[in-house]
Amino acid sequence: MTYDFLAAEGIVRVMTMAWTSITGGDRMPSDTVQHEVEEIDLLVCGAGAGGMTAALVAALEGLRVVLCEKTDLVGGTTSTSGGTTWVPGTHLSELAGVPDKVEDARVFLESVVANRPGVELREAFLASGRKAIEELDRRTDVKFVAASAHPDYIDGPGSAYGGRALSPLTFDGRLLGRRDFSRIRAPRREFMGLGGMMVGRNELDAMLSPFRSSSNLRTAAAIVGRYVVDRVSYRRGTRLLMGNALVARLLYSLRKAKVSVKFQTAVKELVVHDGRVVGAVLEGPSGSRRILTRKGVVLATGGIGWNQLIRERLFPAGTRECSLGPTTNTGDGAKLAMAVGARFDGGGDSPALWMPCSSYRRADGSLAVWPHIILDRAKPGLLAVNSAGRRFVNESASYHDFAMGQIREGDIPSHLICDFAFIRRYGIGMILPGARNLAAMLKAGYAIEASSLIELAGKIGCDAEALTKTVETYNQSAATGVDEAFGRGASVVNRFNGDPAVEPNPCLGLIGTGPYYAMEVRPFDLASSAGCGFHKVRDKDFSKSRTPISESPGQRFH
Repeated sequence: MTYDFLAAEGIVRVMTMAWTSITGGDRMPSDTVQHEVEEIDLLVCGAGAGGMTAALVAALEGLRVVLCEKTDLVGGTTSTSGGTTWVPGTHLSELAGVPDKVEDARVFLESVVANRPGVELREAFLASGRKAIEELDRRTDVKFVAASAHPDYIDGPGSAYGGRALSPLTFDGRLLGRRDFSRIRAPRREFMGLGGMMVGRNELDAMLSPFRSSSNLRTAAAIVGRYVVDRVSYRRGTRLLMGNALVARLLYSLRKAKVSVKFQTAVKELVVHDGRVVGAVLEGPSGSRRILTRKGVVLATGGIGWNQLIRERLFPAGTRECSLGPTTNTGDGAKLAMAVGARFDGGGDSPALWMPCSSYRRADGSLAVWPHIILDRAKPGLLAVNSAGRRFVNESASYHDFAMGQIREGDIPSHLICDFAFIRRYGIGMILPGARNLAAMLKAGYAIEASSLIELAGKIGCDAEALTKTVETYNQSAATGVDEAFGRGASVVNRFNGDPAVEPNPCLGLIGTGPYYAMEVRPFDLASSAGCGFHKVRDKDFSKSRTPISESPGQRFH
């Protein structure tokens, strides 16, 4: 749900990405091994939300667990996300006053997913979601709260207005101690104020307009005051929110459960004996070691990530060079599983989940990236055009659906178009409401300014007559409140993310006189849909099933 999920990136979704092989009791004889050998119950590879949760739950159940992470940081993509997870029917929805039923969610998923495969996985998710959240809430410091208002992205039978999106509670990073706090992967620089201060969505108004009210002033003063104190002892603020809070809570809980976490330790190969995965060879600061497992190996290494070979084969043109994942995520789990004969799944409708993002190069050469989630695209007075200067999608649709519109057009990048009044009221991307940093962003090449639509069309390389006609047609829709072309503002989530002060349609507003602005956006993947296919590994003998790793017959990824 939103970049919040990235994201989830939520615990349950990330864990379903983990590829697991359960051993059947056979072992590789230790006298044939040339590495240091250790025997444990469960090995978990990858310290993102999924891997950390798997290791934590296993430890709580009394298993001897090792969690290995090839970098010196925990959190993966989850750390830079909103950390919201979509879990229907939990006790938290009841506490929030918006009780949700699993049966309603089942109806919703059936209507959305239709006849696509994966029924067993969906049923397992629905059956275990409530229990998983209750268990974490009762036995660990991983705490969530259900949003009373956070609509499902698609209207339909069983859809809900609130209760299903669970956000992690704010966490005090000081509880981790300085060493472990430094292990939490920091949020994106673009999402932090004053060089390291996290701010929640519901705090933005207070931070941007602290003198509008006494309440705003108190909120802003408390947040900034805490941050100033933090910077005396820490490199960034210790008031952790969203995905950073989730990751910190997981690490804090792992430490309490005394789980062994091996940093800078990568999995080099899986150990197979009599057709079953019985362990792995790890490479770390102290050299190689062979881990044998009584219960299994969990590969929770983050999907495809930056694996260029698979990206070139599966990802559409215009998306292969752009990702929101850490550069250290290189599809290791998929490669390891393929090496022992795992089946590869191309991801169905799309190999990835996408977000439309704008970007520019900073003076130091780094790339600043802004995912356009809910703060601007759904607001009235903005439209998106392709290279022909025409609309191609409902601009207020979910980030994934918007990006899929770009991909279907085969026209990447596209541009967001608005006037100065829009920027002054809502901001756009990294340009703040009030346009206070507009001049700097224009100088950096992040946005394009023009006094007329004809001039703007020339600057972005589209047909001037088409762009002018597109804006005229859009304004006619804004006047009537009905978007006959794309249905903008017709769904619950569209209206929720729009501006309730604008009528008759909170997502449609006039684009007025110049100056006009354009911002280039292109799809960045935030998570993988493609990856190792799922099956009942307890009954699987990999030595007898060497399915080619392919999206189509004859295509191999090696």
